[in-house]
Amino acid sequence: MTTDEILLEAEEKMQKTERIVQNEFATVRTGKASPALVENILVEVYGSQMRIRELAGITTPEPRVLVIQPWDASTLHPIEKAIQKANLGLTPTIQGKTIRIFFPELSQERRLEFVKIVRKMAEDGRVAIRHVRRDAIEAIKKEQKAGNIPEDQALAAEKEVQKLHDKYIAKIDEHLAHKEKEIMTV
Repeated sequence: MTTDEILLEAEEKMQKTERIVQNEFATVRTGKASPALVENILVEVYGSQMRIRELAGITTPEPRVLVIQPWDASTLHPIEKAIQKANLGLTPTIQGKTIRIFFPELSQERRLEFVKIVRKMAEDGRVAIRHVRRDAIEAIKKEQKAGNIPEDQALAAEKEVQKLHDKYIAKIDEHLAHKEKEIMTV
């Protein structure tokens, strides 16, 4: 492998980690309704597991209301059960052929719990990025020992890996700061 291939692979993995962290952040509840909170919940229907987003339209007609409208009325009750089982602290209500979820105001205590959760998610993301950095540096050293990369090029590549690492750690910190602000905003 060339240094360019190692760097490209490392950057792709870091980008993927950043996207995963962002998606995890979307599942953490803030003061307002967000389809991301429920869209990935698995529902037992048609003899298999399907995500709510594959079974229904999810909208937010008001800031504190989430409306789930199944395309097939027979999936209404399984979706309701899946939301209750997901243990999000939300109570779905069936109204006709739709499910409504009302979001109560978050207490300060609950907001702080959510901040702790997103900080843990961010730290997991940082750890994953550090692992990518370590793997990339090991790959560079392995190629250098094999005689495929000169020493000066290996050192330059290691510095480049460190720059990528710093860039993606900063991005995760940026997303974390934004999410914390969103959670703590009343």
